[in-house]
Amino acid sequence: MKIIIPLAGFGSRLRPHTFSKPKPLMNVAGTPVIGHVLNMFNDVEVEEFIFVTGYMGDQIQEHIKKTYPNTNTRFLEQKQLDGQSPAILLAKEHVTGPMLIGFADTIVETDLTKINTATDEAIAWVKHVKDPRRFGVVVRDSNGYVTQIIEKPESMDNNLAVVGFYYLRDSQMLMSAIEQQINNNTQTKGEYYLADAMQILLDQGLQMQANEVEVWKDCGKPESLLETNKHLLEHGHDNSAQLQVDGSVIVPPVNIHVDAKITNSVIGPHATIGADCTITSSIISDSIIEQGTQIVDTVLTQSLIGSYTNVKGQSSTLNVGDQSEIGFE
Repeated sequence: MKIIIPLAGFGSRLRPHTFSKPKPLMNVAGTPVIGHVLNMFNDVEVEEFIFVTGYMGDQIQEHIKKTYPNTNTRFLEQKQLDGQSPAILLAKEHVTGPMLIGFADTIVETDLTKINTATDEAIAWVKHVKDPRRFGVVVRDSNGYVTQIIEKPESMDNNLAVVGFYYLRDSQMLMSAIEQQINNNTQTKGEYYLADAMQILLDQGLQMQANEVEVWKDCGKPESLLETNKHLLEHGHDNSAQLQVDGSVIVPPVNIHVDAKITNSVIGPHATIGADCTITSSIISDSIIEQGTQIVDTVLTQSLIGSYTNVKGQSSTLNVGDQSEIGFE
């Protein structure tokens, strides 16, 4: 089976960080987002990963090739960012048979090994949400099969949201539906969403199961990135037991890179500190500090601090991009 991962977007909701690096390379609990995504497929029989890149795609390609040298990968470029469906269509000539689609800002916890022996025509992974208006939602019949997928609904009637994972036994069937979608100019709010292509297949009689995931974490906004960081630290990514930090207090769970220098500080809970950071006389909790950053005499909470940034003085909640300098008199 082949897995297609679209990651061409600008990540505009994560600015200023995404001015200098793409969203999939944001650090969460000690690992870039794309690393957490790929780790979800460790027990899945994968023939090839197909990455559809765009904005700063060279950084993504370099990272994946360096970090996963033994993984079979292919990189395609989406030059015109006109939606999810055109991104998937770029892989048409490279897929036959079953495929899985997963988006690069989505981390889920569920048993994906079932895909290895799946007999279903299609599967959509879903999760109950309080407010479905930001998502695509599914409508199911009495047998549990999906009858309709509605992208960004205006009503609150259906709250079973698609988490961004789809399985199809026949990948070319979806490619044909996408071509039909584009030929008919079927768009939602100015973009070609994958949900509309899936709806074409459902109208043609596709039997799609809806499997509910236990955990669904989004990495697309600062607040959701910090929430994902918190969850991951609480579930397997805390390295506080391996740390040797003298003269400072570590409050688990945290993920602190072995090359970070912590002096006279309190770190945690829910703090991620990157490589080569220097933290002096500071208190940091519920925050992500990227590599090479220096923080002195500062209290930070609910903050995202980019790489190679200097922060000094005062208590704050900050969202600061790479190579910045923040000082409080």
